[in-house]
Amino acid sequence: MNNWQGKRYWLVGASEGLGREVAFALNRAGAEVIVSARSEDRLKALVEELPGKASYVALDVSDRAAVEAAAAQIGPLDGMVYLAGVYWPMKASEWNNQEAEAMADINYLGASRCVGAVIGAMVERRSGHIVLTGSLSGFRGLPGAIGYGASKAAVMYLAESMYADLRNTGIKVQLINPGFIKTRLTDKNDFSMPFIMEADEAARVFFEHMNSDGFKRSFPTVFSWLFRVSQFFPDWLYYRIFGAGK
Repeated sequence: MNNWQGKRYWLVGASEGLGREVAFALNRAGAEVIVSARSEDRLKALVEELPGKASYVALDVSDRAAVEAAAAQIGPLDGMVYLAGVYWPMKASEWNNQEAEAMADINYLGASRCVGAVIGAMVERRSGHIVLTGSLSGFRGLPGAIGYGASKAAVMYLAESMYADLRNTGIKVQLINPGFIKTRLTDKNDFSMPFIMEADEAARVFFEHMNSDGFKRSFPTVFSWLFRVSQFFPDWLYYRIFGAGK
């Protein structure tokens, strides 16, 4: 269990859903949280509800200059948690360039921009904590997941590469890969979502992993086994099981 008292954490994508619940978990544990998202109204309401020291900085993560300015405004940090994301279900046969680009820009490039804005100071002092949010959908290609799955796979690779570079430097890198979480994003889906979790339940697992020394956590555990094992399937078998029907 970490000692969170007096630590300063920047949570990006914290105005609702999983991010909001993780902000509560961190704040209740004693950390000061600075929450960011695009909606200033939601951020202000969240800060008023949080039980401990908290503030907000409204931010569009697609704007690199704004991300860097926000990081400078916030100042020294003990950790950064990236939870921002957008999602539209999309088949390759129904491609929407605007939505595909937005998913890549917010989900992956937004994470890269935020990491880039804080990592230098952490490397300099050889201390820090970065948590990135992947997805079970990022393990291998799935039907109807154009844009989203690819962006999450990129986040997962980013975290893995950072972990390889920063092991034993004093900078803790963690990757958390959730399954389905009940939010306004998953409300867009018109298919069955096995093991779907409420945001507060998912946040408990998320924060539990933040308290550990482990690098990667994929959950729900049983559901995640399917995705992890599928990486070893030959293509003919994998796409027979997971590919779209004719």
